[in-house]
Amino acid sequence: MRAVQNNGRARPQGAPDGSARRPYHSSDEFPPGVSEWPNDLSRRDFLRLSAATVALAGFGACTKQPVEKIVPYVKETPEIVPGKPLYFSSATTFNGYAQGIIVKSREGRPIKIEGNPDHPASLGATTIWAQADLLDLYDPDRAQAVMRGENISTWNDFLRDLDVVLQAQQTGAGAGIRVLTEPFRSPTLSRQLQMLLQKFPQAKTHTWSPIAPNESQHTYDFSKAKVIVALDSDFLYMHPAALRHAHDFASTRRITENQMMSRLYVAEPTPTVTGSNADHRIAVAARDIRAIAEAIAQNGRVAPALDAWVRAGTQDLLANRGASVVIAGETQPPVVHDLVAKINEQLGNFGSTIINSPAGPTNHVDSLGQLVEEMKSGGVDLLVILAGNPVYNVPADIDFEGALKKVKLSVHHTLHANETSHLCHWLIPAAHFLESWSDGCAFDGSISIVQPLIQPLYANVSVHEVVGALIERPVRSAYEIVRETWQSRNPTPHFEDDWRRALSDGVFAAETSEPSSSLAGSVEQIANRKSQIEDSVEVLFRPDPSVLDGRYANNGWLQELPRPFTKLTWENAALISPALAAREKIDNGDVIELEFRGRKIKAPIWVQAGQAENSVTLHLGYGRTEVGRIGRHAGFNAYALRTSDALWFGDGMTIRKTGEKHSFAMTQQHHEMEGRDFLRTGTLAEFLAEPKRIAKAEEEPARDETLYEPNEYEHRGYAWGMVIDLGTCIGCNACTIACQAENNIPVVGKYQVARGREMHWIRVDTYSSGKSEKPRFEHQPVPCMHCEHAPCELVCPVGATVHDNEGLNLQVYNRCIGTRYCSNNCPYKVRRFNFLELSNNLSPTEKLVKNPEVTVRCRGVMEKCTYCIQRINAARANAELEDRQIRDGEIIPACAQVCPTEAIVFGNIHDPNSRVSKLKRSPLNYGMLAELNTRPRTTYLAKMRNPNEALVISEL
Repeated sequence: MRAVQNNGRARPQGAPDGSARRPYHSSDEFPPGVSEWPNDLSRRDFLRLSAATVALAGFGACTKQPVEKIVPYVKETPEIVPGKPLYFSSATTFNGYAQGIIVKSREGRPIKIEGNPDHPASLGATTIWAQADLLDLYDPDRAQAVMRGENISTWNDFLRDLDVVLQAQQTGAGAGIRVLTEPFRSPTLSRQLQMLLQKFPQAKTHTWSPIAPNESQHTYDFSKAKVIVALDSDFLYMHPAALRHAHDFASTRRITENQMMSRLYVAEPTPTVTGSNADHRIAVAARDIRAIAEAIAQNGRVAPALDAWVRAGTQDLLANRGASVVIAGETQPPVVHDLVAKINEQLGNFGSTIINSPAGPTNHVDSLGQLVEEMKSGGVDLLVILAGNPVYNVPADIDFEGALKKVKLSVHHTLHANETSHLCHWLIPAAHFLESWSDGCAFDGSISIVQPLIQPLYANVSVHEVVGALIERPVRSAYEIVRETWQSRNPTPHFEDDWRRALSDGVFAAETSEPSSSLAGSVEQIANRKSQIEDSVEVLFRPDPSVLDGRYANNGWLQELPRPFTKLTWENAALISPALAAREKIDNGDVIELEFRGRKIKAPIWVQAGQAENSVTLHLGYGRTEVGRIGRHAGFNAYALRTSDALWFGDGMTIRKTGEKHSFAMTQQHHEMEGRDFLRTGTLAEFLAEPKRIAKAEEEPARDETLYEPNEYEHRGYAWGMVIDLGTCIGCNACTIACQAENNIPVVGKYQVARGREMHWIRVDTYSSGKSEKPRFEHQPVPCMHCEHAPCELVCPVGATVHDNEGLNLQVYNRCIGTRYCSNNCPYKVRRFNFLELSNNLSPTEKLVKNPEVTVRCRGVMEKCTYCIQRINAARANAELEDRQIRDGEIIPACAQVCPTEAIVFGNIHDPNSRVSKLKRSPLNYGMLAELNTRPRTTYLAKMRNPNEALVISEL
């Protein structure tokens, strides 16, 4: 058993303590460049603005209005009631794979995205990126008009230019036409590109994404796996099926009646969400992963430091044939994937824990290289780039920018203007997936229809209309094109019913294939392929945990979301190990020069516990030059070092200290609870020996032992409470961003975050214990505890923080005068104060993202978690209309609804049969700081691990 204290909290040396912060000025209240509107408007200025207004009025002509008939209601539609939300099934994509969602709409505007419980890829949960997609919809920095160079144009003008090129290509069968896409699994887009190639047989399509998997991805059923070995694989966070994986993995980590838990081994070069949940984790260089795979496959030898881990993992795998999984990350080369597939085949996992093998994507680098060579030779007359940003994110040794200048007509279809669209002849503003029709295929072959919830806000065009413009005239709407795809597959009288059912359910007709390793050669032949292992410093290129490859660089929610381990916001850093930092005599914030294969960049460093000794991690997606106001001047561009033969890692990087310093905006030391016992963990063996010992590390006072007025809770109605299972929380941060989207929590900016003024109502604290080279990570979500004896209530001079009869600790905004006494007296540090007037500076479109069911707070007001009281009130109103009690599970707060592992449970603790009541009776249940007699309504289940006893002994 282990109770992690504050000195075990991850706090790298040299973390900023605020002593070096620049003084605050009143002018800093407003963003740079914002000033009052001048009063002396001249006649010339008035005429200039009037002319611009007339020109802008023509934007509406670019939007193709669908033909619709106005038919009055003979009978009112019961589901359309002003003030009540509507819900629509749709889908979003991650690396080309569809994930089912349910979108909440109020008065015709989408305000919240949730997971579709019926979709196999989401199961009711969403990723942080699906939540943030809503903010992108209302981003005022989106591409808003068709642009020809630097000038505003129209869709019809673009079609005229396009027709000239297409007419000239008729004679050569389209030999000069090229289409560059990101990886996709849209049946409609695939059909359209096939039609294009039929019309122009010599045309070619290419695919490129800087972060898409290179290898065929098997689909795993972790609910059946007793032993999992992950080799540089973040399958709980960065995988297209991460939501499903997290759900299935969590189902094997709960203490149930059979008292069984799965066991997870992880070998990785840099800390990941998956690695932090391992029972046994080792930090190894990415180049050494192959040696580990070979050792498992052949019972071979590895370095002495890895030998015990490999032997223990191999023995567990052999003891659980057909109930195990070995998974390699997409960052590993083909030889490692071949070895892993052969290992799974020998263990009998195919058909059991590995359920199918979808067709993998093409080799993106080879495809991109062929395209660039053709562009340089002048053989490309028309290049259509569908999404992506290749000028920014292609490997540094591929001169896409120079080749693009030799293309006669280049077109970029994009949601945001970026480095690529800046160099193209035409920019076509892309429609957001909430504005257009499409379809998509999930990791398991399930199909979803993407349906719009709102008319395009600007002159936006869907991808199907852009490709349709290459095929036919007149260009049909995306709805007609998508519907034609599925009508051609289902030419029956029942198509209309099937179509409506697909729209309603959000998922249908999984396309599956038989599981197979699909490899040539034996394990020995695979292992004998060329291997190069060096002792030099290796560089790792990884998608940023928030902005990915840079596509979300202009999303404030994601920029301000603390990264899972560093807790950095608004920028990236070069992550290095404590051993390498000591060897090079560098510390947090030191700016170093990184040189890799003749290319150099400067980057600030962050010393990260659990990092492989000779590995330096660079997160992609920063250093943008053509981006909106949010992503401007943020971080450094790691793509400048990335080459086509070292997409994920490479040897031979050198480090040089420059003497410069950099200040980070990080939250690791914000809201600390000094010297407290807040996190409790144990092992399965300890629990089986003494179940109650793990959670009861501190003696709690009796209910009548209090200096407060003994006001016992006597209300016999609803009593709301929450339980957070630390054993299944993986630390993905989805709860934080879902709460922000639901409760109108503002973005404060990097400077305010550095001052400790971030506004998140629920934070995910990360702790570590053990040696810095082999730490054990723990994650703990911390919302308001809604204490029955709340210290905040006693010190408020105006009664702005009060208790209601259902046990909620409420904040009355119009009473609050901003003394902040409540925040000072809160032992959990969960109350947030509005230092600035943040909402008034929003653009009109940004205001549309606000939830009308939640008050938008003003400056000088304290705020905190409310248990999503708006959802409680909505459920209460429905129950009263139906003359019944609120059912268990009917109220799901935003943090609980988004959680892929169902680690957060909410309900009525007065109902002994409710799920939350049953969890509170668990021997693992404890209240954080309950020894203070605050009686928190939010409690925790202690985190349990299932280590291999033989490996534990060898590590002593």
